[in-house]
Amino acid sequence: MRAPSVPLCLPANQPAQFYRGGAAIAALRGAYDEPGIPERFGPEDWVASTTALFGRDAEGLSRLPGGPLLRDAVEADPVGWLGRGHVDAFGTSTALLVKLLDAGQRLPVHFHPDNDFARRHFDSHFGKTEAWIVIGTTGEHPTVYAGFREALTTKTVREWVSEQDAPTMLDALNAVPVSPGDTVHIPAGLPHAIGAGVFVVELQQPTDFSLTLEWRDFLGDEARGHLGLGFETALRALDRTAWDEARLSTLLRHTAAAPEPVLDLLAPGARPYFRADRLRPGTPMALDPSFAVLVVAEGEGTLRSGDGSAWAMSTGDTWLVPHAAGELELAGAVTVLRCRPPAAAS
Repeated sequence: MRAPSVPLCLPANQPAQFYRGGAAIAALRGAYDEPGIPERFGPEDWVASTTALFGRDAEGLSRLPGGPLLRDAVEADPVGWLGRGHVDAFGTSTALLVKLLDAGQRLPVHFHPDNDFARRHFDSHFGKTEAWIVIGTTGEHPTVYAGFREALTTKTVREWVSEQDAPTMLDALNAVPVSPGDTVHIPAGLPHAIGAGVFVVELQQPTDFSLTLEWRDFLGDEARGHLGLGFETALRALDRTAWDEARLSTLLRHTAAAPEPVLDLLAPGARPYFRADRLRPGTPMALDPSFAVLVVAEGEGTLRSGDGSAWAMSTGDTWLVPHAAGELELAGAVTVLRCRPPAAAS
C-alpha cells in the first residue's frame, strides 16, 4: 500500500463527544441545509486522524477513499506519507492530530499530560500539547480560559475536585476574550477550557489524553475524569503555577490584520510540537513537500502538481497531503490553514 502522489480531499470524521456543538462545522462544510444537519454534525471533526478515542480501538480514526484506515496506510509506507526526515525523527507516527472543534457549550476545566507523564502512565511517546486557531465566534463575549491566575497547592485543587466546585475552578483561570484570527498555545499541564460559541481549528499531539477536573456535569463518572489513574496521580501532571498577563501573552497571537501571504500562526513555544501557517496566495504559491492537513477557511482556489494535475478547493474542504505528492502550487482567492507536524531536525 504505497502512499499516493496526490492530495486527498477527506470527508467529515466525527466521533461521538460528551458536549454540544457542531452547527459551525456544518456551516463551514456547506452542509447546513442537508437533511439531519446540524443534528448529525457533532462538535468535533478529526481530520486525517491516526488517533482513536481513549479506550477505543478504531473510533476516531480516519479512512481514506476506498476504505482503508489512514493509520494502516501510513504504517505500510511511512516514508511515502511522511518523508524520510520525519520518519528518522518521529518514527511512523504522523505526530499530529488536527480537529475542527465547535464549542456549543463551555467545555469543562481540564488539562493534558506531557510526554514524560504519558510515557510513564499511558505507555505513549506523546503527551497532549495543543493549540487553537480561532476561526469563528458567536455570542457577546467569546472567551477561552487558560492557566491559573494564582499559584495553587495540590491540596487546594484536590479539594475543588473532590467537591466538584466548578465555579471556583473556572474563576481561578485567566479568562481570555478571543476573536477570529487569534491563536492560543496550550502547553501540556496547563489547565484550560473553551467557552461557548468559540469555533477553532485545533492542532495537537496525536493522543486523546484529557484529565478533567470538572467531570461531574460533563462525564458523569470520576474515573473518566482521571482516565483510571486516580486524581492523586493525575494531578502530578497539572501546572499549578501562576500565569500573569505577561506570561500568558507568550501563548497568544492576534493575526487577523496581518497582511502576509504566508503567516506563521502560533506562538514560538508550539514549534517543537506542530506548525500552522495561514496561506493567502496573491500570486501562485509553491508549497514544499510535506505531510500536511489543509483546512480551507474561506474562498476558492486550486492545488496544482508539477505534472499539471489540478484539484479545486473551496470553503470547508479538508485536504490531506502526503509527502509523496511533492511540491504543489496553491493559487486563487482562498485562505488555507496549513497544519503540519514539527519540523525534523536538519
